[in-house]
Amino acid sequence: MSISRRHFALGAAALGLSACTNQVLKDPQRSTVSIAGLPADLKPTPNAGYDAWVASFRERAVSKGISSATLSSAFRNAGYLPGVIKRDRNQAEFKRSLEDYLSIAASDERITKGRAAFGRHRATLTALEGTYGVDAEIICAIWGLESFYGERRGDVPVISATSTLAYDGRRGAFFEKQLIAALQILQSGDTTASKMTGSWAGAMGHTQFIPTSYQAFAVDYTGDGRRDIWDDDPTDSLASTAAYLKRNGWTRGVRWGAESGPGAPAGKIIQPQVGGPKFAVTSNFNVIKRYNNSDSYAIGVGHLADRIGGGGPLRGSFPPDEYGLTKKDRIAMQEALTARGFDTGGSDGVIGPKTREAITSYQGSTGQPQTGDPSVSLLRSLG
Repeated sequence: MSISRRHFALGAAALGLSACTNQVLKDPQRSTVSIAGLPADLKPTPNAGYDAWVASFRERAVSKGISSATLSSAFRNAGYLPGVIKRDRNQAEFKRSLEDYLSIAASDERITKGRAAFGRHRATLTALEGTYGVDAEIICAIWGLESFYGERRGDVPVISATSTLAYDGRRGAFFEKQLIAALQILQSGDTTASKMTGSWAGAMGHTQFIPTSYQAFAVDYTGDGRRDIWDDDPTDSLASTAAYLKRNGWTRGVRWGAESGPGAPAGKIIQPQVGGPKFAVTSNFNVIKRYNNSDSYAIGVGHLADRIGGGGPLRGSFPPDEYGLTKKDRIAMQEALTARGFDTGGSDGVIGPKTREAITSYQGSTGQPQTGDPSVSLLRSLG
């Protein structure tokens, strides 16, 4: 079996960061709420084709050892989720620059919350480092990128999500495998169908394990007889992440890497963004990439871990973007737009949909062509 963890959804994601290969950071998923709080398209909808597929699937599940009782319990409140298909079809196919990625992955808020979360769970994280050899700050940083320290674990019922995607057929074999694994998890008693929630693509818990990765790597660190990655207590999730990294070759005592220069460990030199900082990365950098196969993700984890541990920002600078704007320029533009009543959704220097909407509205209000694109001239006009 290939030891790798697969993410799918860019999901509400700009940071809860998923699906990917060098993708955008997924926005951390929405905080856990009852199914009543889900969008209408993520609630079960009648679908005769889906019902027929489930009926035929039951026979295949039984042949793989899933009991009738487990199937009945799992599918009692499950159903076809049209919003899952919509999100699967609409995954963005683009990359963020490393500068933008780090602006989100290691934002001031994520650093502040990470230090607070580390303080609350210091004993657990330190114990996990001792047991598995994985740096406590690295475990905490993955937690921060995957679910914003547990605040955004995902609310979508996993049985409904995986069965909908298996029925849809675009990646039917893969998601039927995830559905079987989810049913096996339920049958083992680790959780219940009502508690088994996650992203729209079936990634679960504080550190977003898909069902097959859960089966391969999840651990019962608390010793209560259940590998409970869904509980508000993140212990089993954090331990499972440490176990995952150890099983994938993490070397105790070796840093992930660092910005190239004095004090950086010996390792391969990479420069993910032309004109930006260079990094010296070690074998443990590649282990982080087994969690999400992206240089930006691995640097995001490593840099956030360093910041949680008290380290400072990167020393190197990034070049102006395609519009000729530096991050400082983009922040100034967002602040000026917001001050004029055009909400950019924050001033982080990242040009996302909200900022483009604000630019478009501002351009319309001043008689300019409504392109939604930032520019030096736009910044000057906001002067």
